[in-house]
Amino acid sequence: MTMSNKNIIALIYDFDGTLSPLPMQEYTVLPELGIKPADFWSDVGKEVQATGGEDIITYMRMMYERAEEKKVHIDRDKLKAMAPMVPYFEGVEDWFASMNDYIKKRSNDKIETRHYIISSGLREILEGVSIYKEFHNIFASEYFFDHHGRATYPNRVITDTTKTQYLFRINKGVEDLTKSINSHMPMKDRPIPFENMIYYGDGLTDVPSMAVTRANGGHSVAVYTPGKSEKPCQTLFKEKRCDFFAPADYSKGSDLHRRTLLILDKIIASILLQKELDTLG
Repeated sequence: MTMSNKNIIALIYDFDGTLSPLPMQEYTVLPELGIKPADFWSDVGKEVQATGGEDIITYMRMMYERAEEKKVHIDRDKLKAMAPMVPYFEGVEDWFASMNDYIKKRSNDKIETRHYIISSGLREILEGVSIYKEFHNIFASEYFFDHHGRATYPNRVITDTTKTQYLFRINKGVEDLTKSINSHMPMKDRPIPFENMIYYGDGLTDVPSMAVTRANGGHSVAVYTPGKSEKPCQTLFKEKRCDFFAPADYSKGSDLHRRTLLILDKIIASILLQKELDTLG
């Protein structure tokens, strides 16, 4: 079935702390190098303070420097092979099919669902996770690999603020990263309006994406690790950064699942209403 313009709902996720409890490096590269995560992130923080560098670039640089010091060869295949060590929150693996089925049934098969990741973590690891196939596209930081295949320096860096670029790429349908998104595109020509988006994140690092999504008529949901404090999410809610917040439990019947369906009902009704109005000319 060919989907006509604007009949797509996009569910967009941060990864670390949103779909998985901890930064992916703590399950993969850091254990491989025999480095305690707390020590590594502390060193990154000190380096940022000393150099005035950007957090994500600094951690990526320091990680491959540590690999070189320990004479550990980190290549693309090795990063991908580490991915099965990354755990998910409860219900994540069944979530995508559940959302797809719900939207399909509620819209009478008139609306397509797309899932995206926008992450400061490593694309090379995300390409190996079991849920990789669920995503229409993944935007994440990447390494450049030299002629020996070794990760040497950052090739693409996605920070808290640059995440918003990828929201506009989704909005405009310009997902080829070699193409600019700066050219004007009338709102009526954009295949996925912000009103059809839900952004999921877990904290302050997601504020720019939440703010941009909501300012353009979209929706955002804040999640927190079950059993841990919900105060950061409460703050985001009070500041109107998110529509809802809930524990990161993606199981059917959970608060997150139920509240997401409420947002989806609103989006689906809006799309179907517009389709009906369009028939009137």
